[in-house]
Amino acid sequence: MADVADAAGVARATLYRYFPNREALVDAIGANALEDVSARLAASRVADVPATEGIVRAVRAIVEVGDALVVARMRLRADTEAFEEAVAAPLTAMFERGQADGIVRDDVPARWLAEALIGLAAAGVGPSPALGRDDVIAATSSVFLDGARTGSVSIR
Repeated sequence: MADVADAAGVARATLYRYFPNREALVDAIGANALEDVSARLAASRVADVPATEGIVRAVRAIVEVGDALVVARMRLRADTEAFEEAVAAPLTAMFERGQADGIVRDDVPARWLAEALIGLAAAGVGPSPALGRDDVIAATSSVFLDGARTGSVSIR
């Protein structure tokens, strides 16, 4: 809490006035991140563009929210409905639409694809050495859409 107060440029007493303990602060960060990513996904119109473009836009939304979304996901394990409504449902719908259009593979459930995209995008937020935000968005989108395989390597 002392580090947070220092980073925010406020006294610890001021921080404690708003957040009585670390748990309350982390819960607030998680709730804010969830609202932020939900608004960014809606603004990016993932439901209105082809799935491949929607994937890039969704990755951008997740990366822009950053580590706070990871906090939100961990804190909301007990309240999965909030995460489902804000993040997973719009992405699942996007993948279902992409599958119906023949753009996205349909041998994998849309919900699994949504979870995989969330996990991959969240993993790219804090890699070491850190990439720039645009590089993380491009690399994550490319790996998700095209895979990590080069050339004609086959899996047996």
